[in-house]
This record gives sequence, C-alpha cells and structure tokens, in this order.
Amino acid sequence: MHAVEAYCDLPQDFVPSEFRIKWADGTWERQEAHRLRRDVFCTEQRLFDGDDIDVIDASAQPIVARACIGGMADQVVGCVRIHEAEPGLWWGSRLAVDAGFRRNVGLATTLIRLAVSSAHARGAQIFLAHVQSQNLALFEHLHWSALKQEMLHGRSHHLMQADLAFYPPCYDVMTGYVVRPKVKA
Repeated sequence: MHAVEAYCDLPQDFVPSEFRIKWADGTWERQEAHRLRRDVFCTEQRLFDGDDIDVIDASAQPIVARACIGGMADQVVGCVRIHEAEPGLWWGSRLAVDAGFRRNVGLATTLIRLAVSSAHARGAQIFLAHVQSQNLALFEHLHWSALKQEMLHGRSHHLMQADLAFYPPCYDVMTGYVVRPKVKA
C-alpha cells in the first residue's frame, strides 16, 4: 500500500472503503494499469526491460481494480488484460496487483473472475493464460487446469485453461464487481 503522507489525517493503516473491478474505459484507468504493469513486470520482477507493452495491447481490453474512497476512484491497484485471439478463443495476461494490496481482499481472484466471466459473456468457448509457476495453486483453486509447463521470459510458466462452468457470463463489465475489505474488530 502506498504510504500516507504526514500531513494527512488518515491513520497509517487506512484501507479504502471498497475496490471496484471493471473494464477500463478511460485514459486515466488505462495509463494507471500500464504504470502498474511496468512497476510489477519491469521493476519488481524484471521480466521485461523498460516496458512490457506488446502487440496484444493494440487489441486487448484492460480490466482494472480501482481503490475507492467514499465511492470515488483513488488509484488503480490491480489489472489484467483479455483479448480474443480467434473466434471463441480468449486469453488473459499481465495480471498484476500492487504489492501493498496483494493479500488483503482477493483482488487477483476478482480480476480473474471478471476476465473470464466477461469473455464468457462475449462468446468465449476456451479461456487460456500463461501463469507463472508460483501462482499455479491459486489458479487450480479457481478451477483452472494446467495443460503444460513452459519457459517464458526466463521464468517457469504453465499454460492453463479456465473451466468456464465456474464462471457465469458477466455482461455489465463497466459496473463489474465490488470487493469490500474486511473490517477489523
């Protein structure tokens, strides 16, 4: 989580009131998703040198997780992109969550859910992703099957397929899903 500045009256452990996971539809959301991807895949993981943009970005639909305070978007803290490679065959890629938000509310799980469910609503018959090996158990828990292991960008990945039966179609992609942090007692 980003540090709260000293002049702010919010406590240091302040958590946004909710997270909205939706299709990116504005310049700000797209720019912030790109910034987050660069932070995670270039700076933190060093999978790419300088930038991770590729040809898929031209046709991909980004999905963002926005931290909201009082219902207003404050920052993009998670993202993923989806694209249809051929009729009925969809891919998810570049799943990233800000380091400060990875373990508190299930943002990765909800990003995956909207990615697959929105593609399912648009005719996906197959939904695939290359998943870093350290995330294999998470995806298996979310009803994905590993098809084969591969080396991509110098790291072990698994080609995985989502079981669409567990992802009902989501047609309202601009509303998406809302996740609320658990309140500590």
